[in-house]
Amino acid sequence: MKTGPTCGAGLRMTTERITILGDGQMGLVCASVLAQGGPSVEATLWGHEAGPMEMLRQTRVSPRLPMLRLPEPLRLTADPRVALADADLIISAVPTQFIRSVWKRVRVLVPGPTEAAVVSVAKGIEDGTFLRPTQVIADVLGDDPDGPPRAFAVLSGPTIAPELGRCLPATMIAASDDGGLATRVQRLFSASWLRIYTGTDPLGVELAGATKNVIAIAAGVLDGLQAGFNAKSALLSRGLAEIARLGSAMGARAETFFGVAGVGDLATSCFSPEGRNRSCGEALGRGEPLSSYLQRTQSVVEGVATAKAVLGLARKFRVEMPIAEAVHAVLYEGMDPIVAIARLMSREPKAERVG
Repeated sequence: MKTGPTCGAGLRMTTERITILGDGQMGLVCASVLAQGGPSVEATLWGHEAGPMEMLRQTRVSPRLPMLRLPEPLRLTADPRVALADADLIISAVPTQFIRSVWKRVRVLVPGPTEAAVVSVAKGIEDGTFLRPTQVIADVLGDDPDGPPRAFAVLSGPTIAPELGRCLPATMIAASDDGGLATRVQRLFSASWLRIYTGTDPLGVELAGATKNVIAIAAGVLDGLQAGFNAKSALLSRGLAEIARLGSAMGARAETFFGVAGVGDLATSCFSPEGRNRSCGEALGRGEPLSSYLQRTQSVVEGVATAKAVLGLARKFRVEMPIAEAVHAVLYEGMDPIVAIARLMSREPKAERVG
């Protein structure tokens, strides 16, 4: 099998012992970048199945991202004790709906709050609790509220994994309440092909990454219905308005939704033919049942579960999100996609409002 080059990540200034939890596409990309930091970085990728991890160790190529060959310095293991031993930075690359179960499994092995910071690259909201990925992790770890706080960061942006696997130019944002951690993540992930910005609005970045998946499903539905680019661009702009309204109501900064984590990620997800959520929506628009699509795809479609949580948050914070409501109706209420689009188009005329 022909594989592409590994993606160099440049020079590092300090020694880092980094654990990546999750061997999905983003976990593979993160591990590849981090493992090429030279002798100052010790990167370990953990996956929960011993067989596939052993195969990955031998071949250095995963069927989930076959164009990417993992660099030799990267350690691979299915043993969480090996993976988390002496880790001072943990990258959580686990799909949102599995974060709680995975972190429950490993929490007794996680170093203390002053020893290991956590960076999440997941894009979703936990069904039922409406918690963001970093909140789920914090809830599971249950660190002493009277002790030193653990530093958390979010790394997000327009990042279709197959493109990252080919080292195509991309940008992301590392957002944290801890400015030092954001700068640290920026340094570790910066590469000739990957530009990392820093930010101080992790709430907004996490919300943007989660909610755009729901809008991307709607964009895919339009593709399946062959509704055209005019409709799709209108959907993107109004979807961004919904995302910004929810974010503002929850305390996020409006400008976050007009940066790489907001409109940048939304545009990629809505237009890329490789986008998981858009592809799911396209299948629905063509008439395929959701259950059939989910059964045949090998990827986790985060927007499906997130649609429930986003609608729950919209109701909790009393925010109008008609596109999210339409997606929920198609996914869970048996509404025909054509009817859903027609209802959106026939809503009462009003002045445009963004945010």
